[in-house]
Amino acid sequence: MNDSFLAEFQESLGPQISDQLSSNLGIQKDQASQALEKVAPLILGGLKRQAQQAGEGRVNHIVQKYGRESALNDLSGHIQRRAGDANPDPTLGGLLGSAGPQAANLLDEKLGLSKGMGMKLIPILAPIILGALKKRANSGTGRSAGSGGGGGGGGLLTSILDRDGDGSILDDVAGMVFNSGSGRRGGGGGGFLAKLLALFFGRR
Repeated sequence: MNDSFLAEFQESLGPQISDQLSSNLGIQKDQASQALEKVAPLILGGLKRQAQQAGEGRVNHIVQKYGRESALNDLSGHIQRRAGDANPDPTLGGLLGSAGPQAANLLDEKLGLSKGMGMKLIPILAPIILGALKKRANSGTGRSAGSGGGGGGGGLLTSILDRDGDGSILDDVAGMVFNSGSGRRGGGGGGFLAKLLALFFGRR
């Protein structure tokens, strides 16, 4: 678990991101923290679906194009700029598709956010999450199991997404999403995350 990209991301950047979201969007820090815990696996779930449907090359393209390593060095500036976006795109240019707006509405409902706040949160967080994934891949520090590929290629990105190292990334989605709540139970959390997962797989 501590080896996973998601766990490392939450530990290293989670508190700073939550602070900046709270101050720039006027939401409570606990709401910001919970939003990050739910949006991060949603973004990775979108990448996993892209890998299934279009292959590793598509994952690499998305991460290299939309990941913003610069946002990692200026979280305050990035979040402030994105918070002022009058027309945020929760679909992330098609990465999440119709699941994006649905997830945004779920964030508003389950976290007690003002209507439309989820629409802002997803586009704010995605470049940071993808930027961290891009940085990991470009540094060549993907976990070794099943990596096969080198450099910043799709193979390494897929190996990072494949938490258990069995060469299959789809079977990791449920574990990644349901473990994202830092042990929280009750309060509808499991149902919320189940709905997010269902937006990608087995929706019908």
